[in-house]
This record gives sequence, structure tokens and C-alpha cells, in this order.
Amino acid sequence: MNCRAHERGAKARFLWSRHSKPAPDVGMEKTRKSRKQEAATEAERAVVPAAAGAVISRRAAGRLRSGYLWVYASDVESIVPPQPGKTLVPVADSRGLLLGTALYSPTSQIALRLVSRDALDEPAWLELLAVRLQRAIARRKPLLSAETDACRLCFSEADELPGLMIDKYGPLAIVQRLTQGLLGNAVADACVRVLREEIAPAAILERPDPRIRELESLPAPAAAPLWAAKPKGRSATPATNAEFHLNGLVFHYDANAGQKTGAFLDQRLNYAAARDWARRLGVAKANGGRALDVCCYQGGFALHLAEVCRRVTGMDASRASLEVAERNLAANRERLGTSEVDWVDGDAFTILRDWSDAGERFDAIVLDPPAFAKTRRAVEGALRGYKELNLRTLKMASPGGLLVTCSCSHHVSWADFEGAVASAAADARRRVRLLERRGAAPDHPVILNLPETEYLKCLVLEVE
Repeated sequence: MNCRAHERGAKARFLWSRHSKPAPDVGMEKTRKSRKQEAATEAERAVVPAAAGAVISRRAAGRLRSGYLWVYASDVESIVPPQPGKTLVPVADSRGLLLGTALYSPTSQIALRLVSRDALDEPAWLELLAVRLQRAIARRKPLLSAETDACRLCFSEADELPGLMIDKYGPLAIVQRLTQGLLGNAVADACVRVLREEIAPAAILERPDPRIRELESLPAPAAAPLWAAKPKGRSATPATNAEFHLNGLVFHYDANAGQKTGAFLDQRLNYAAARDWARRLGVAKANGGRALDVCCYQGGFALHLAEVCRRVTGMDASRASLEVAERNLAANRERLGTSEVDWVDGDAFTILRDWSDAGERFDAIVLDPPAFAKTRRAVEGALRGYKELNLRTLKMASPGGLLVTCSCSHHVSWADFEGAVASAAADARRRVRLLERRGAAPDHPVILNLPETEYLKCLVLEVE
């Protein structure tokens, strides 16, 4: 592959060419050639890379130039895959202009994930990965304290490390590599080195995402930790369980159970907001302050509400999650005082329909269902689901009560989500006042050029 860089001002331009002679400087040619001659010059720039490389459509090239990092398989016009054991390919537009270097995934719908706007080889990429991971962790360190010792340390594309997720749960670091381009031992070694230097964990574990593994055709990671401090005693084994803290509350973590990397860290500030708004609105005192956490998982919202409400019910379809929630309740019993917390195992749609028909009332309600729309085609059905859940809870909300309702579906826009809640309010004949629009905690940053990084939507409402 013949590659030549041309300077125009301070910016370098790269191209692939069949010809060995250098392309003329564009600025000079505009003063010397007619448009017809210039078009002929452009036609000579046929892109046929002799080594690994990808040529993408005009549409995809425009997205990359606007700050996007993904190229879908349908937008790859031609590609010469990297050699076995290599993960990087240069990416060019149809004119041969280099757009950057990407991780290549042959089986994914997201074929290319850009890691640099420049030409990059494997050693340079590993060095860049380490630097970016150090920066990502440095941005999170101010969020950590004795009250909160868990957060997301690396958020994939939002930290310029596509496909890499790393969460901290107290003394444990949990790594997810969600694309084939990250599976090499060198990537794991770089992550381990940086994590040991920056946060000194007791162990670094790798936990797969089953759905992503299937979509990306990823092998199961080894069961052994990526790294663990030497255990004390001959029979000791590296820890896979730990306790961590969010907003002063204690939660149990098990690396071998639970969803995502094990818990939901993105709701941390929304947990506190639900508690604070319940206190602020005075609903905690009404009738003893009865609260409901729908799709409570391991009790995040429920336990925060129990700090201010006398009676709290958590509901989830997963019995295993509720068993962890009960352990979390026991760990926080002293802090929660005399508050009563119970758990209900079952389908939220069925239970809420029965309860609303029976005239149940709650002073504070949280709705935090799983993602209903994992694809664009699922949006219509998801909105019906959101409307139904909100309709039922609005019927059960006490006058002046609190409703915190969430969506973690990226494909459901703010407008669509608010529209579904507004439609539910109209059908329930309730007037709702918007108190706050909230998103994910700052350890899950939103990048404006990457709409996929904004997925969590949280509406804090007062129900009249």
C-alpha cells in the first residue's frame, strides 16, 4: 500500500493510490488546472489497498468526520482484513483519504470502531489505550469517597476506548471487552497495569455480557482473574465477592451473579434524588410514608427511599435479585432504623394492574424497568410498555405524591418517553408537574457527537 501525506496548512491528508507518483498539492492545482483536469486527477485515486484496510461509503465517512466512531458493516464498500493476531485497519473514504484507524470485527454489525484519526500501528494503539484509560480513571477519582467507593471507570466510546467497560465495586475491578478487537492478551495486560497503578484493586476480574458475546461472536473469557493480589493462606482464593458503598449505603457484590457487570452504577445520583425529593415534598410523612420501587433489582431505589419512608415495597421478577436485596437490607438495617421493607416477586405488569384496580395507594413510586427497546424496530412496543406501567402507577399515586420514572432504552428519545408518560397521565386523569429531568451519573458521560452514550432518562414528577 503506497501511502503519502500532504500538508495543507497544519493538517495532514492521507491517501491510498495505485500509482507511485505523489498526488499534486490541491491548493496549487486549483490555480493551475481547469475543473476538468482536476476531476481527472481525482479519478486516478482508485483505492485498492495492498495491505489491510477498509474503504467506507460517503455516508459513513461523513459520520466519522462529524465525530462518530462507528462504521456499520453495510457501509463498508471494500476491506482487506488484518493478518491473524492483528486487530487494526486503516479506514479511508472512496477518494482514498485516510479517516483514521479502527478496530475490526468481522462478525459484528458494527464492523469498524475508530480509535484514532491518524494512522496507528499496534504498539502505538496499546500505548494510546493505556493513556486514555489513565485519563478516564483520573476523571472519576474525585467521585470516589468513603460514602461512594464504586463507579464506572471506563465507559467505552465515551472515553475513546470503544468496546471497553470497567467498573469498580469497592476493592474489585470488573472488566468487559465487548468487541473482538480488544481480545488480545496485550490489551488485557495494559488494562491490568493501569488499574493496578491507579486504584490498587484486590482483584481484576473479567465478566462477559452474554447478549454482546452472541452478537459479536466472542469466546467466553477464562474463569481465572486477569490479576489478583496474592491471597493469604494456602487455601485462600482470589475474592469474587465484596461490599461496596453508594451514597453511604452498603451493597453486596458477586462477580458471578447479577446483570451488566453486577450492579447498576448509572442510577447512583438518581437514587439520592428520589430520596431527597420524597423528603422535600413531605410525602415521607404522609400516612407513614409508603413507597414502591418497581423493577427494584437489588434494592437501589428501595433502600434509599427507606431512609425517609416508613414502609417500602420492592418488586422484581428475579427472585435471585430479591435475595441480594434482602442481604443489602440487612447490611443497612442500623442506618434505616425502624423502616419496614418487603419484597414482592412477580411480573410488574400483572401486579400493578391488580393493585391499581384494587385501589392501592403509595406516596412515592419509582419505575426503573429494563430496556424495552434494544433495536429501533422495538420502539413502538416499548412505548406501549412504558405507557402501561406509568398509567398503573399514576392511578396508585397519592395526591401530591412523587413519581420517578425511568427509561434506559437508547432508541427511545426523550420526546417519545415524555409523550408516553404524558399520555398515561391523561388516561389516568392525573396532572403531573415536572420537577427534574435527569440522566446517568457523571461516571457515565454523554458525548454530544455520540448519541448512543445518552441512554438513561429519568423524570422526577409530582402527581396532583
